[in-house]
Amino acid sequence: MRAHGIAVVGSYATGLTMRVNRLPSPGETVLAKGYRVDFGGKGSNQAVACARLGASVSLIAKVGRDNFGEMALNLHRRERVDIDSVIQVPDQPTGVGFIVVDANGNNSITIDPGANDLLTAKEVFEGLRTLTPGAVVLTQLEIPVEAAGAAVARGREKQALTILNPAPARILPDSVLQLVDVLTPNQSEAKVLIGESPEAAMEPERVAQELLRRGVKQVVTTLGERGALIATANSCLHIPAIKVFARDTTGAGDSFNAGLAVALSCGEQLDDAVRFGVVTGGLAVTQEGVVPSLPTRNEVLQFYRQQGQKPPLWLS
Repeated sequence: MRAHGIAVVGSYATGLTMRVNRLPSPGETVLAKGYRVDFGGKGSNQAVACARLGASVSLIAKVGRDNFGEMALNLHRRERVDIDSVIQVPDQPTGVGFIVVDANGNNSITIDPGANDLLTAKEVFEGLRTLTPGAVVLTQLEIPVEAAGAAVARGREKQALTILNPAPARILPDSVLQLVDVLTPNQSEAKVLIGESPEAAMEPERVAQELLRRGVKQVVTTLGERGALIATANSCLHIPAIKVFARDTTGAGDSFNAGLAVALSCGEQLDDAVRFGVVTGGLAVTQEGVVPSLPTRNEVLQFYRQQGQKPPLWLS
């Protein structure tokens, strides 16, 4: 696969997961089963997912100098992710996420950022020093806003394509949004970005148009089982989801963003890149866990063959 490289600027967190029949109400305790320890963090997940799809990918992140940090580095080495810019720090633990998954595959997640909160704009600029025109920079918001802002600023400076997955949702200044080529919120995150409640009754098209007005070039809103919505200054296009049985939705967003980034790095137009992201995101929900569910290049090719569809030329 001939493509530009991908630089992921983001988080690593060890995921501690339990399964329940239903998610607890506030103040309620429910019994769980199936406790496990997994690799996690949106930056790490997306970097691993890109590498499994055949991309050349580097990760800029911070972990603690502890057992979880060593687990992270060993994972990235096995998955062929460049970790020259992953920094270990002695004075903060590696980030940790607590994940509860119900019988329908829905999840609730809380995160202690740990070392992720120490990633600085200066370190991001240094980590992206070798970016070349046409590369892709992919970042999220499990790191300080200043670090994510530095990622898109450096990407724009180096003539790379910038993707911001604004999760978890935070209010961002327009100065950051104006440096984003492709913004990939889910529906709740998109509403938070424009200052609305996540539960506000607003059509995704309307929310996307407000984000475009604030300076984002293109908005791709993920719609779960309904697929994704692409909004640009001139049009809106709905891309339907693939039909699969959902076992665990935890890694779907990360797999979608990775598929999108890989397709764009290979020269796809946005609509076809989103279609590919919908496939990779959809395949991720068919397995439990995050990293175990991230599809490989061969698994994606197999899906296309089973559906009687031609895969993208760059993938095959």
